[in-house]
Amino acid sequence: MSNTTRQNHEIDYKIFGNDLQYVEIELDPQETAVAESGAMMMMEENISMQTIFGDGAEQPKGFLGKLVSAGKRVLTGESLFMTAFTNDGAGKKRISFAAPYTGKIIPIDLQQLGGTVIVQKDAFLCAAKGVSIGIFFQKRLGVGIFGGEGFIMEKLEGDGMVFLHAGGYIIERELQPGEILKIDTGCIVGYTPGVQFDIEFVRGVKNFMFGGEGLYFARLQGPGKVWIQSLPISRLASRLVAYGTYHRKEEGSVLGGLGNLFDGKE
Repeated sequence: MSNTTRQNHEIDYKIFGNDLQYVEIELDPQETAVAESGAMMMMEENISMQTIFGDGAEQPKGFLGKLVSAGKRVLTGESLFMTAFTNDGAGKKRISFAAPYTGKIIPIDLQQLGGTVIVQKDAFLCAAKGVSIGIFFQKRLGVGIFGGEGFIMEKLEGDGMVFLHAGGYIIERELQPGEILKIDTGCIVGYTPGVQFDIEFVRGVKNFMFGGEGLYFARLQGPGKVWIQSLPISRLASRLVAYGTYHRKEEGSVLGGLGNLFDGKE
């Protein structure tokens, strides 16, 4: 598909920052980018906003068709609405979208990857207008129940640019045919359709009881490309909750807050 004319809007971009990033998209006149509600950070004048049902693909005709399109996003845990930003001016205009938490923004050119990428439900940040953001059902029962993301993931289709966001450091791996990679289920950001996604249970009673890695992990088999995050937001949130509710030993002692002061916790 790399030598064919794009059907989606063709946008230029630049990513800024290290751990808290934002992507700046340059729009030619009448070019449009679509994003999740609340993702926009700043934009230049003469860029118009339009709230739309569903995704950035061509909108179905009629209210029922639009409602079905929007309903797909509800199944993936997203909002019914997205926002389209169009350059209505005469020259190039810039708009920026910010990452929701610490991590990295991943630029993906769907035209270079056969037109489809499957991603976790909260990974999508923004895209060129025309990219379809649908649903992908896991075919295997075990993957749906134990795979970390459940039965439903997002399927991004088209030939335009898509921008994902994931936590921590991002690893991009190209799996060869038959090559297997075992990953913590929460660390999967996305993969191309040629990758086989299955789950594998941890062997040995001591391993799953005391190893700290849970009962199972994801088993990805090539060929295809895989994106992996080092810090899933669910892991970060659980650590913050544990830290906030943890009662330190000296809190009930005579030292109390004085002990915390000496070791820098106050």
